[in-house]
Amino acid sequence: MSKIIFTKGKIYTFDQHHPVVESVVVENGRIVDLGIHKDMILQWGRNDVKIIDLQGKMVTPGLIDSHLHLSGIAFQFLDLNLTGVRSKREMLEKVRERANVTPPEKWLSGMGFDENLFDDGGIPSIQELDEAAPHCPVFIKRICHHAFLVNSKALEMANYHSSVEVPAGGIVVLDPDTKKPTGLLLETASKLVTDHMPERTYDELKHGLEQAMKYAMERGLTSVHTNDPRYLGGLDQTYTLYDELINREKKGLRCNLLIDYPYLNRLKERGMYAGYGNESLQIGAIKIFADGAFGRRTALLSEPYQDAPGEYGEAMHDQETLFQMVKDAREFSMPIAVHTIGDQAVDSVLQVLEQFPSVKHRDRIIHVSLLREDLIQRLTKPSLAADIQPRFVVGDFPWLQDRLGEERIQYAYAWKSLLSAGVLCAGGSDAPIEPLDPLLGIHAALTRRNPAESHDGWGKKEKLSVKEALKLFTIGGAYATNEEDIKGTISRGKLADMTIFSKDLLAIDHADELLSSEVEMTIIGGDIVYQKS
Repeated sequence: MSKIIFTKGKIYTFDQHHPVVESVVVENGRIVDLGIHKDMILQWGRNDVKIIDLQGKMVTPGLIDSHLHLSGIAFQFLDLNLTGVRSKREMLEKVRERANVTPPEKWLSGMGFDENLFDDGGIPSIQELDEAAPHCPVFIKRICHHAFLVNSKALEMANYHSSVEVPAGGIVVLDPDTKKPTGLLLETASKLVTDHMPERTYDELKHGLEQAMKYAMERGLTSVHTNDPRYLGGLDQTYTLYDELINREKKGLRCNLLIDYPYLNRLKERGMYAGYGNESLQIGAIKIFADGAFGRRTALLSEPYQDAPGEYGEAMHDQETLFQMVKDAREFSMPIAVHTIGDQAVDSVLQVLEQFPSVKHRDRIIHVSLLREDLIQRLTKPSLAADIQPRFVVGDFPWLQDRLGEERIQYAYAWKSLLSAGVLCAGGSDAPIEPLDPLLGIHAALTRRNPAESHDGWGKKEKLSVKEALKLFTIGGAYATNEEDIKGTISRGKLADMTIFSKDLLAIDHADELLSSEVEMTIIGGDIVYQKS
């Protein structure tokens, strides 16, 4: 591959040795030189060298999303997408429309509803779903993926009965008067239904994933850390899908695959490990769930919920089981990546981790939504990374204040405190639970409010600067997978991954200017994988 000079840009490298340059020289997918335009053209300009004029645009290291589910984004292209629906009426109408074109007995799958947005009541009842879709089974994931809605046809096809054994950690919500299902399933109770649903075909999954990867690159992402085996048919099929799209068909987006704990033994059998693969596709950490979510009060707290005295949330595993899971991973020298929303979940995970030596790759504590001062200090180890999702503030406020109360809310989404303490933090979206667009994540990190709102933000002392937020989505993401030597900054020898913006984000006067900013170009390994038309 011949050399390319990307030049005449405002290139923020996030490398302290040369913070801002005008030109970057790329060869064989790597950055070989950088500096001012005149010097780079003089030194490297030849007839066979391609020169790309960046027209003064802002350039940053390629954006990295440290925690999402590409499979979930794929399903948004394949399923009934209810993200952003503003009323129960609208949701039921969309279900009815899809049901009208769905053959009898064929499953109607949907995702993304959030009853907190509804202006006309709460979650649809099983009776309302039956009326909207009488002839086909319905299964709809809430936006958090911790709660699910089904109709009577779905329960019938799943052979549900009142004495059925519910999987550990799951709840079938019953009507207090009739003792019959309301249609709401929490956590692992969804398996009662999903075990009876037909799996998607390989070609369907591949088509959806390809669209999801394209969508990510259009939003400036060059790398993602994605957790999918539970949704893509297990480890083998997940790896095959990504291998085909990335290594064989060269679809561009770099992917680090988080592997769920149940597939640990299969990982061993295949001789795979953290770091297995190449710079485009790599195996990551072992994914474990420690608790649930704030919305259904299943996030595990050290003190009771303010609006439900006596309720502390739910531990997905007791300490003995959690210890064994980490032990199993450590016997294979694998790092872990643990979903921890509540402060007690973070505490429980750290208690276990502190009993084991670290391994080559960092352990990842995902979400860390509610913390305490002592937990922040325990997260400062260089062998740990905190995966944070700025957009969670948009989805969880103002109602989270009722859940946690005035005192604890100060430690909800405490990003500034984490960074100030020296915790390694990586920025992500948890898409499709929150929007994939990193600019919306950066906006949330700056403002701690919904873009449609105009107040000073929830917990404004935890607001970040533009540079801090951009670093979450660049060098922070690189640290999370121990790839700081090859990505995260624009530096000689590193991968030529860059994102070009329509505005200089570091020179904006108001955070809301981010909302009208656009990605102009996405570059992965020197290849322009997206360019705004």
